[in-house]
Amino acid sequence: MNKSRQVSVYAPARLHLGFLDLHGGLGRKFGSLGLSIEDVATALTAEYADDIDVTGPSAKRAEDYAEQVLSHFGINGGVKMSITSAIPEHSGLGSGTQLSLAVASAISNLYELSGQHPNRLAAILHRGARSGIGIGTFMHGGFIIDGGRGENTEVPPVISHMSFPDNWRIVLIFDDEAEGINGVPERRAFNTLPPMDDAMSGLLCRLTLMQVLPSIREKDCEQFGEAITQIQNIVGDYFAVAQGGRYTSPFLKPILDSMKNSGATGMGQSSWGPTGFAFFPDETLAFQAMKKVREEWQSEARLRFVMSKACNSKAKITLSVLNAPTQNENLKVKNL
Repeated sequence: MNKSRQVSVYAPARLHLGFLDLHGGLGRKFGSLGLSIEDVATALTAEYADDIDVTGPSAKRAEDYAEQVLSHFGINGGVKMSITSAIPEHSGLGSGTQLSLAVASAISNLYELSGQHPNRLAAILHRGARSGIGIGTFMHGGFIIDGGRGENTEVPPVISHMSFPDNWRIVLIFDDEAEGINGVPERRAFNTLPPMDDAMSGLLCRLTLMQVLPSIREKDCEQFGEAITQIQNIVGDYFAVAQGGRYTSPFLKPILDSMKNSGATGMGQSSWGPTGFAFFPDETLAFQAMKKVREEWQSEARLRFVMSKACNSKAKITLSVLNAPTQNENLKVKNL
């Protein structure tokens, strides 16, 4: 291997917009809707080292992933890794999957391990237990639907990938003092909640196939938002007993109500939260709505509001050579 090789990875966050089938009567369960978003991402740079040396946010988590990858491939060497930004942990934005794939992709490119598909890297690091949308957004960007888990599924397969309208905007609501369910409590919730009603799972699938997907193609933000809100309400109520209500953050419902009054077409909570989201057909409406809730909730320092948009490109993997004569001649963007 070339020890002067350097690898940079940029992996955008994703919204988890709901599940398709929490009944499982057809032999598959879960199935998720996801959207890759800009302005929140994990970014890191890796180079060769004798040991594992990770600095920056989520460093301990990244170090654990690096140890697993190096051990799995029997690599007699380490990695020096600098994380310049990280998706907030346990916020419902896919921090674990994006960090694990970023770390694994950096190491596999650093050590020139051929043919390491993101699906395989995810399986090695035990990602995609229920949802495959984070792997899908890493590979493709845009709007993703995965087909859930069957008896022999390793990673839930991506069954739909679409570009998302560039002019639509998303206002993200962060509650820095709340945390989404994760780890053992999350597994317990999935293991103890009763199967969703068969007809309700059917409605989720119908909303997705006959409203969500066509409205993205036709760029109908109103219809898209109505369907997403209905999906969110059904799924949120199903998980309410585990997370203490439809939303994890106590502030989310009144904030989303205000957003709706300001023109939001669709809204909800990403995964277990606490991050909330609201969709708008254009930047002007989104900015005005965000300005309004910032003023209304300015006394709550724990709340943050960020305007974002869809990221229609896959994660970026850039290879370079340290101390190269001219940097531009030695840069290469890696295709996943």
